[in-house]
Amino acid sequence: MRPQGRLVGTISPVIAVTSGEPAGIGPDICLLLAAASRERLVVLGDPDVLTARARVLELPVRVVVRGAPADVEPSRTGTLQVLSIATACPVVPGRLDPRNAEYVLAQLRYGVEQCLLGACSALVTAPVQKSAINAAGVPFSGHTEFLAELTGAPQPVMLLAGERLRVALATTHLPLRAVPDAIDQALLERILTVLDADLRSRFALPAPRILVLGLNPHAGESGVLGTEEQTIIAPVVERMRARGLLVRGPVSADTAFTADSLAGADVVLAMYHDQGLPVIKALSFGDVVNVTLGLPIIRTSVDHGTALPLAGTGRARAQSLRAAVALAATLASRAAGR
Repeated sequence: MRPQGRLVGTISPVIAVTSGEPAGIGPDICLLLAAASRERLVVLGDPDVLTARARVLELPVRVVVRGAPADVEPSRTGTLQVLSIATACPVVPGRLDPRNAEYVLAQLRYGVEQCLLGACSALVTAPVQKSAINAAGVPFSGHTEFLAELTGAPQPVMLLAGERLRVALATTHLPLRAVPDAIDQALLERILTVLDADLRSRFALPAPRILVLGLNPHAGESGVLGTEEQTIIAPVVERMRARGLLVRGPVSADTAFTADSLAGADVVLAMYHDQGLPVIKALSFGDVVNVTLGLPIIRTSVDHGTALPLAGTGRARAQSLRAAVALAATLASRAAGR
């Protein structure tokens, strides 16, 4: 049975962490959070699955079920506090079962609900398996889009943040052949507006410097390799600059990530998923945090997938989840004025 939420008057310091796809490494890395944490954490998931995984991994973790976010106590080493959501069928590490797709989505729905109520200050998500959710008959392209739908956010923006670089995406989980048709001036204006506003309010950047990539090789090379830069991207950049935003581009993606180019940017806006994310993951994989901007709640996530072959082996590492929790705590404290 799903735990009942309760409305609170101020932002709670409780951070909700979804355990994600139960056959993947989500349960493993959530258990590793019990090693030590300064934040007040609660994991959303099946306590039986977590207890069984702790046994397989030989982790000295005690799983404690709480009734509601208000019941969550300060974190203690060796204890994992859980808000219970039951799986639909038995879980085998590394073996997907679409019958548990609704369980995965229920974690997200409940976490969003509690953040909107103010019972939790942020939502941190472990990885999910899109193929398993779609196999269950649920259209699902990713956390970003699903959370935007749940919260009614008109324009979510996917941002990957590392110590050395931030990369935002104009389009997220689309086939490459669909990308050009998805990009228009209205979309880019909305994304740049959200990016500027949230970097100011959430990341405390007083005047974010945004570097916009071109879509085509060499940013179209004056129209020889494509015209989207001339007809779509450049006009939007000029309009946003006229509104006072510190935006430059479009620049060629093959030179945008040089040290000299990045010295003048706080964030790079890539046109599609694999244009920008391979660079930031090559620089900082494991320490990068996925942040969804444009939502009425704080949401962070890991920079990796479910890693099914690693589930239950003891080889999964939790540093990205720990980084996501730490950033969520920072953003929540900033939002609360602490």
